[in-house]
Parts: sequence; C-alpha cells; structure tokens
Amino acid sequence: MNKPAPSRIQIRRPGMPPVQERKRLLVLGGAWLLSLILAVLLGAWLGSPGGDVGTQLKAAETRNERLQQQLIELQQRQATLQASDRISRAANNEVQTSLGERDEEIAGLRADVAFYERLVGATSQRKGLNTHSVEFSPETGGTWQYAVVLTQNLNRGAISQGQMRFTVEGVKDGKLTSVSWDELHQRTKVPGQEYSFRYFQQLTGSVMLPQGFTPQRVRVTLGSGAGGATQVFDWKQAGAPAASAKEGE
Repeated sequence: MNKPAPSRIQIRRPGMPPVQERKRLLVLGGAWLLSLILAVLLGAWLGSPGGDVGTQLKAAETRNERLQQQLIELQQRQATLQASDRISRAANNEVQTSLGERDEEIAGLRADVAFYERLVGATSQRKGLNTHSVEFSPETGGTWQYAVVLTQNLNRGAISQGQMRFTVEGVKDGKLTSVSWDELHQRTKVPGQEYSFRYFQQLTGSVMLPQGFTPQRVRVTLGSGAGGATQVFDWKQAGAPAASAKEGE
C-alpha cells in the first residue's frame, strides 16, 4: 500500500508570518539586543573608573594635580630664595662698605696718633708755631683743595691762635709771578683762615689758580704783621719744606 505524498499546502492564521520569517526576525531581534547589551557594557567599562583605562586615566589626573602643586610650591620657594639672596647681597655690600669706611677711619686715627706721639714725645724736637706740611689735590671744576697742617710743641699747654694765608709762586706767560690770597679766592680783602690749637691742627679749603699758570712754590704765612712766620714749600714735594724765613727778613 503506497504512502500518501506530503501535502504542500500550509495552513496559517491571518497576520501570522511563516516559520522561516519568524526565525529570521528572531535572529535579527536577538542580534540587535545582543549588540545593544554589548554597547551598554562597553560604554560602562570604558567610562567606569574600575576599568584599566579609567584607572590609568584617574591615576594620571591625580599625578598631574600633584605635580602642578609641587611646581607651584617650587616656584614660590624659588621666588623666596631669590628675594632672600638679593637682601643678603645688599646687606653684604653695605657691610663691606661700612668695613672699608671703618678701616679708613682707623688708618687715619693711627696716623694721627703716630703723628701726635712724634710731636709730643720725649725725644721729639721742640718747635714753636710752624707749618708742618702743605698738600694740594685737584678737584672737579678746576679748583684745588689744600690741606695745611700746623704744629707747635715748644710751649706745652699753650694755645696758638691766629690766621693762615698763603700765596702761590710760579710762571705765567714766561714770567715769574705770584698769586695772592685774594686772587686765589677771586675776591678782595679775603680774611685769613682762623686757627686755634694746642699741639696741631689741619686747615682745609679750596682755591682757584689762574689759567696758564704753572705753580712752583707755596709761601705760607701764620699770624699777622711783622711777627708772622713764613715758610716756603715746593709744589711738587708737598709736605717737604724747601726753606723758611721770618717775614720782613
């Protein structure tokens, strides 16, 4: 007995897809759902700090913040050290300047003490009022500063008082000439420079020499009138008397 041939006629309800179409739709729906789930999981993994990339990113950000803070602290420390260094340098320069000035003062005082000891010592030569030394040094503006040292150790305890004047002898226009005290000050009736001391005194001031004048000697007069003492000093050898004489001799 022959089996009946399978029927090729399928019966489906209205609105119901065929079997193959159902499978295809199920596969497509599953693939879409799976891709959606994978996308969500991948986004959560990449954005989550728990992942390797997120952990490294967070660690890098933390280290960057720490390095930025260290850089700011180092910059502040550098600025502080630079300011401290400037202050230290300025203070050191001020101290060095002050030490130099003190050294000069000490040297000057030692020279004064040595001079005083020579002047009033037991072995010093006794002299009355006299000009110990004369020194000239040029100044800006064409003037000359002078320093005249007067001494006396003959009458101990006595005070020497009076006025000091000097004239400068030299050559101008090929002729010997003398520049008076008034001409040196470019005024008339200039009073002498007052002095009053027991053992020694330094007199200082400034004078103006004429243009084209070559100085050779300085004649210093102490006191006034016929009783004044005059001493002559060589211009080139300041402090070394060339000759001495009484005024009126």
